[in-house]
Amino acid sequence: MKPFKEKLVESGRWPLRACGVETLQVNVGKRCNQTCRHCHVGAGPARTESMNAETAGRVLEVLRRHDIPHLDLTGGAPELNPNFDELVRQARALGRRVTVRSNLTVFDLEGRDYLPEFLCAQGVEVVASLPCYLEQNVDAQRGQGVYTRCIRALQRLNRLGYGKPATGLKLSLVFNPLGPSLPPPQPQLEEAYRAQLADRFGIVFNQLYTITNMPINRFLEALTGDQGHARYMELLLQNFNPATVDNLMCRTLVNVGWEGTLYDCDFNQMLNMAIGPGAPGRLRDFDVPALSRREIRTGRHCFGCTAGSGSSCTGALTEAARQALQPA
Repeated sequence: MKPFKEKLVESGRWPLRACGVETLQVNVGKRCNQTCRHCHVGAGPARTESMNAETAGRVLEVLRRHDIPHLDLTGGAPELNPNFDELVRQARALGRRVTVRSNLTVFDLEGRDYLPEFLCAQGVEVVASLPCYLEQNVDAQRGQGVYTRCIRALQRLNRLGYGKPATGLKLSLVFNPLGPSLPPPQPQLEEAYRAQLADRFGIVFNQLYTITNMPINRFLEALTGDQGHARYMELLLQNFNPATVDNLMCRTLVNVGWEGTLYDCDFNQMLNMAIGPGAPGRLRDFDVPALSRREIRTGRHCFGCTAGSGSSCTGALTEAARQALQPA
């Protein structure tokens, strides 16, 4: 299989460099109340990695010192970190846009039932995992009974105003394929989600993100048993789309690990690929000019972000790429 770098060279896009820091993505830990089959983090109830108050304070200090418009909180279930509420409050007080990547079922946990109202009061954008609009597929990927709990959580968010344009409370849903395949075209799938969720449950949302499963941690384990890893990697390689490269999220994002190490993206974090030489490697040394021109570390997993319509934390990467996959 060709290295990712070779494909970038062939398409005239090497070296891959950052072009700014618009998003500070903070992974506050690997603890989660679920154990999803597609999880690239390998998160679950038994994980103990968790960002402490000192490191959370350094995140806020970076936001005070630098004009980074977007704080993206992820995990695990980020809401389970004891510093989550303070990160949200302080970042919003600084005027930052704040996004939380939620599994929705965390709202059911004892001591966390206040979360929807808290997120609403703070104007936090919710990016919610719902890998299908069908119960059987969601429960197969995320656990028995998860679908029903997610539907209940989405209805609760809707009652607070989430997903309704006039409120400004943004609710996005995330689709992941059930197995080793590429996501279908995002616009058509979004239409299907809207029709199914509205007709059956009265649920509305702002947009759908389609995200390719990354061959890392738990999803990788599911692939390797029957030589599925090689076939999946070949699928990603054969669908490499150079039109996605310019909009890769790593070009405008810096990812922060739970203990303060800096990465080009959350996927690199899970592979212990810290930001390369020549740029700050720790949160305490954060420097926007240096990070804005850094060379990005790549590997074979990067084919997951550049296959087909492309994949990122905000779904398909370019309209041109999306249109390329749409049937004639």
